[in-house]
Amino acid sequence: MDRRRIVARGGVKRSKYIVPCFLFVELVIMAGTVLLAYYFEYTDTFPVHVQGFFCFDKAFSKPYPGPEDDSKAPPVLVYSLVTAIPTVTILLGELASFFTKPEASQEKTIVTADCCYFNPLLRRIVRFLGVYSFGLFTTTIFANAGQVVTGNQTPHFLSTCRPNYTALGCHSPLQYITERRACTGNPYLIASARKSFPSKDAALSMYSAVYTVMYVTLIWRTKGTRLTKPTLCLTLLSLAVLVGIVRVAEYRNHWSDVLAGYLTGGAIAAFLVTCVINNFQQTQPQLPPLPPPVHPPRPEPSLNMPMVAMPCVESPLEKLSGPQVPGVLYTGIT
Repeated sequence: MDRRRIVARGGVKRSKYIVPCFLFVELVIMAGTVLLAYYFEYTDTFPVHVQGFFCFDKAFSKPYPGPEDDSKAPPVLVYSLVTAIPTVTILLGELASFFTKPEASQEKTIVTADCCYFNPLLRRIVRFLGVYSFGLFTTTIFANAGQVVTGNQTPHFLSTCRPNYTALGCHSPLQYITERRACTGNPYLIASARKSFPSKDAALSMYSAVYTVMYVTLIWRTKGTRLTKPTLCLTLLSLAVLVGIVRVAEYRNHWSDVLAGYLTGGAIAAFLVTCVINNFQQTQPQLPPLPPPVHPPRPEPSLNMPMVAMPCVESPLEKLSGPQVPGVLYTGIT
């Protein structure tokens, strides 16, 4: 049995660098990503860009909807769903695939020598959930960075800013106010009202939905039914869209903020699935090309083989030369 067939049947892949890379590279990158997301979310390390506004601007004069916890889609619920739904889906899919797939076709990774193996189930779960967690924090960083850099106001910005139009000398809606001390409201609410673009809740919801939908589409195998996977995928996408609709209906974000959040989360999920984890498929080991087949040499004829007499064929020249006389070598034609 050749080497290609052994690898295909046993699914053995040797790796001496998986543990060092996991400890000294991937964990360091993951820790840095989590730390950066924490600084964006809970500290003032990155100050928000202060944009001006027009006097009596109707686009920013919507009523204040109240704290985020009073929303119909509060952050606690959104963050719980984007964490729980993909985790449960991936665990169920990997467990079902592990117990239904024959052992000979499962991939095993030799970590040290020939004795220590990584369980294929554990390896795939850690890989898929680890990449998902990395993308979740990356999406948070992208959304927070966009909010800090742009400083776009929410639809209820003027309701929380409470500018003194008389002191600012606002006499026309076309007058643009750029003073940093124009607002007299709660500084915390004002800072939150300056973080609108893109919508972080919409970005996280769409990232979670696209990642989970791609996993269900590429990995789940449903025999006997054609509507299970489309129903589940459309439900997940509908929940993500519903989060954005709630944000707009409650005057917490503009439509442009929500659409930018959808694009950010969906793009990050599609990139990670296609370019990082190879569409949730196991990588095929690279094998050197097989040598060309060697053909055995042709056997030489044996000297003891009997000679085969060839039949004598009369030449046309002999017919033209006439009858041959014994003792005469050549008879010319006259």
